[in-house]
Amino acid sequence: MLARLQQSLILGALLLSVAWCGVVWAMGWPPAWALVGLLVPMLAHSAVLALEFVLLAGVSDPTPAPRPNVIQLARAWWREVRASVAVFAWRQPFHSQREPDDVDAHRHAGRCGVVLVHGFVCNRGLWTPWLARLRRRGTPFVAVNLEPVFGAIDGYVPLIEAAVQRLEQATGVPPVLVAHSMGGLAIRAWSRSCEGDTRLRAMMTLGSPHQGTWLARFAFSPNGRQMRRGSQWLTALAAHELVRPPAQHLCFYSHCDNIVHPAATATLPYADNRHLPGVAHVDMVHQSQAYEALEVWLSRADDESAQRGLTRPVR
Repeated sequence: MLARLQQSLILGALLLSVAWCGVVWAMGWPPAWALVGLLVPMLAHSAVLALEFVLLAGVSDPTPAPRPNVIQLARAWWREVRASVAVFAWRQPFHSQREPDDVDAHRHAGRCGVVLVHGFVCNRGLWTPWLARLRRRGTPFVAVNLEPVFGAIDGYVPLIEAAVQRLEQATGVPPVLVAHSMGGLAIRAWSRSCEGDTRLRAMMTLGSPHQGTWLARFAFSPNGRQMRRGSQWLTALAAHELVRPPAQHLCFYSHCDNIVHPAATATLPYADNRHLPGVAHVDMVHQSQAYEALEVWLSRADDESAQRGLTRPVR
């Protein structure tokens, strides 16, 4: 659903640009006017991101990360422009199924698998580079699509449960869950509903609004309202975890996150919280530190399975 929507938006923008070029040619205007029309969509996108960074600079607090300086914000903005174009204009609309789920009981018995969960207004195409790397190393994985796009977060629990069950049945060992942005709240909701603390090896979140985000005050969808700071839903989720914390949890956060801020909102009191300085929201998925941390977990799990004689040779 989201892929088709994004395809329509991108193709519509291209058609408008072509139509503008036709108007410029028909009216005999200077060719430079055609270039301006072609650049408008990119400039508008960059301007929206720039506004997000301006708001970030105004509301961020100094803890637990230091306040970003102007140079860090500018660099993060530019990298986010490039990262978001790659994700929202290419991978998600046109290549979300490029790397299909890899779950094979014959090849993957005993190997720790990975469930990948995207965030707000995204789809599994966000994870394409990660999926390709996991396939090369012989790791089973399932990347979910959270739909409906603007539904309540608890509604995503059955989708995550189905993905976890597929890996449990194929491998016979608890999987790792990795999530970006709102996906981190979705896997926490799954853990609360499905006894996830006893069924997974670890969970990793990247830029997840665990304590809400300042920007969510402008959201009106059910999942957007749930991500408001101090929301009843977040309060109830945190209260449950005080009694029964989830399994090993690693949180990556950044003081240059243009969507989830202040920076401390992407951390959890019981988690291993790691700061990615100067990294924006979508670009967080492209940071080597996050994937390398996952590799460490997977290598340890593979070694343990090999020692118990559970794994089969990967062919």
